[in-house]
Amino acid sequence: MTNSPIQAVVFDWAGTMIDFGCRAPVVALREVFAEAGVEITEAEARADMGKAKRDHVRALLATPRIAGLWAKRYGAASTEVDVDRLHDAVEPRMRAAARDCATLIPGAAELAADLRARGVKIGSTTGYTRPMMADILPLAADQGYAPEVVVCAGETAQGRPSPLMMWKALVELGAWPARACVKVDDAVVGIGEGLEVGAWTVGLSASGNGVGLAADVLAGLSAEERAARIEASTQALRESGAHYVVESVADLGPVLAEIEARIMRGESPVGRR
Repeated sequence: MTNSPIQAVVFDWAGTMIDFGCRAPVVALREVFAEAGVEITEAEARADMGKAKRDHVRALLATPRIAGLWAKRYGAASTEVDVDRLHDAVEPRMRAAARDCATLIPGAAELAADLRARGVKIGSTTGYTRPMMADILPLAADQGYAPEVVVCAGETAQGRPSPLMMWKALVELGAWPARACVKVDDAVVGIGEGLEVGAWTVGLSASGNGVGLAADVLAGLSAEERAARIEASTQALRESGAHYVVESVADLGPVLAEIEARIMRGESPVGRR
């Protein structure tokens, strides 16, 4: 088995390698906002998915409908004190929800093992904080997935879509050049992260936030509705600039083979689609 020309693949976590449907953050955010007296919808909770959770809370509070409800409930606009309070409440809820949603997405462990056998370094970035990841990491390892590097929200000056988390991952992996690296993510901000770094980017349309359904629920839809939901998610990822879009990590093999061929030809992902 020959070594791959891909230097590193950096994966997201929820909706990419674990938690099909990216359910955990939605559960935690909706519970915390409800306890604060402001009900948010699932669609609102998903709108900024992939951002660091503090940035996510801040974005929710800035949404016109939610801002209006907050002002009505508290008699004033939200402040950074409210952001801090909600974030601090989200963290333990996220940890519990994430622990309950830590099942690997089918194909994740097998793909990671294949990449590692071919000399590819494996890293990860996430919008979860380190405490939110505390229970996930050993659970994922028990299922056969343990990336060499995990960069969590709050460990760089800015989160996604800035490139700082992925740069940190590549530095810690010792992987370069970025044009020989790949970012895999189900969220638009994660694709932005990879593009800013100058890596190849692959969006996952069915397993993550774009569809937002557990695997069994998605499978239970009519063929037409399933296709429509996945197509809408695919379109959003393509519009964000993803070089490739597939349904889940289980479908990555042929795409990575094509990226390998393009790297071998001396192609760069910058400016390429």
